[in-house]
Amino acid sequence: MSLFDHTVADLQELLQKKELTVSDLVDESFKRIHEVDDKVQAFLTLDEERARETAKKFDEKLGTDASKGLLFGMPIGVKDNIVTKDLRTTCASRILENFDPIYNATVVEHLHNAETITIGKLNMDEFAMGSSTENSYYRKTRNPWNLDTVPGGSSGGSAASVAAGEVLFSLGSDTGGSIRQPASFCGVVGLKPTYGRVSRFGLVAFASSLDQIGPISRTVEDNARLLNVLCGLDPMDSTSANIEVPDFTAGLTGDIKGLKIAVPKEYLGEGVGEEARQSVLDALKVLEGLGAVWEEVSLPHSKYALAAYYLLSSSEASANLARFDGVRYGYRSPNSESLMDLYKNTRAEGFGDEVKRRIMLGTFALSSGYYDAYYKKAQKVRTLIKKDFEDVFEKYDVIVGPTTPTPAFKIGEKISDPLTMYANDILTIPVNLAGVPGISVPCGFVGGLPLGLQIIGKHFDESTVYRVAHAYEQATDYHKQKPAL
Repeated sequence: MSLFDHTVADLQELLQKKELTVSDLVDESFKRIHEVDDKVQAFLTLDEERARETAKKFDEKLGTDASKGLLFGMPIGVKDNIVTKDLRTTCASRILENFDPIYNATVVEHLHNAETITIGKLNMDEFAMGSSTENSYYRKTRNPWNLDTVPGGSSGGSAASVAAGEVLFSLGSDTGGSIRQPASFCGVVGLKPTYGRVSRFGLVAFASSLDQIGPISRTVEDNARLLNVLCGLDPMDSTSANIEVPDFTAGLTGDIKGLKIAVPKEYLGEGVGEEARQSVLDALKVLEGLGAVWEEVSLPHSKYALAAYYLLSSSEASANLARFDGVRYGYRSPNSESLMDLYKNTRAEGFGDEVKRRIMLGTFALSSGYYDAYYKKAQKVRTLIKKDFEDVFEKYDVIVGPTTPTPAFKIGEKISDPLTMYANDILTIPVNLAGVPGISVPCGFVGGLPLGLQIIGKHFDESTVYRVAHAYEQATDYHKQKPAL
């Protein structure tokens, strides 16, 4: 039995009793990585020497009155688009293959203050653009439940590392479902917080109005503990919300009597696989048995979410990625005779196909003569989608539906068909456009592959989202099942 089969609370109790050391936890993590990561390929960079040194320092605190952080001694993995001082951060792109940051992202500072131990950096789709982690320049991460299938994306490495038992939990980023979709595919818990709840300072931007950092874990309680650490107003991030941060574990009582659940008919309609649809209906029966009530509702503008999202996110990406030009940092093409050649060759050689595709789409949508027809119209649609959510939340506490239309697909199955790949995020994208929180929790299996239940809440009401997710998790045992690697 792995130490990581225990919850954070269990491990902290064992540390307190000195039945376990922090070095034991770090050893467990690296041992597991060396056993299985040649198959899973979740990690891009390991920070083994520094992690072991930190563990020894923390061991000296055991059994003393020295103050200890909220997540003292817990091993964690960090997605490779979150900057870490003196630890390579590549965004899984050639253009940043030698980038060693000189500062930490705010969330990484929060992790240090909580006294976690960073094990390494996790693989992802290049610049977080993708739904399968097949767009990484370095390697293809595989789903621990079936190594022939994708782990989801773009936070595929983050979800796979937790599912494979390599780390206790991880950080991902979610622009259109990039935490929840891989969490669903890998049978773990993944939360996208409300936009503004967690600082984006130090997150390499894909689409600045959509990106959010969030936690991935084995259990809802561990997820809530990690979010407790990540939140807080950050003067370095102008979009960071000045709002009280509650203890997200306080409401994990299992009591959801009288809770009102909305189930959008669009989330169970055309394009959603029968297995995913049935898993949600079965989950609703469980929630009903716990005292909740549910009704079918409509989010009428959600059918436009996919088109609006790819116009908006690509437009923001084309602006954000303009900084990678071979002049200031990162990869520089050696085959240039002029400044214009340098720009063109560096970007042509440094970016992968999917990144180039989105830059071109975004540049077109922002160009003179097309701005009003595409970008501006997409922003108007985004407002309508946000209004749909607000209308539903006037009467209901949460919205429930599937996280993804299907379980994980095979590696190579959709990579050559971008439109089919994009459609895989159809159930998660509206949450990002509206800026509300959403979580994915395991809710079943089909053909040995996990399915995820998505629970969506009101702005800054992660507490209710966690309460419902925890009650469902405690009434089922899907989260206890592990892949047989």
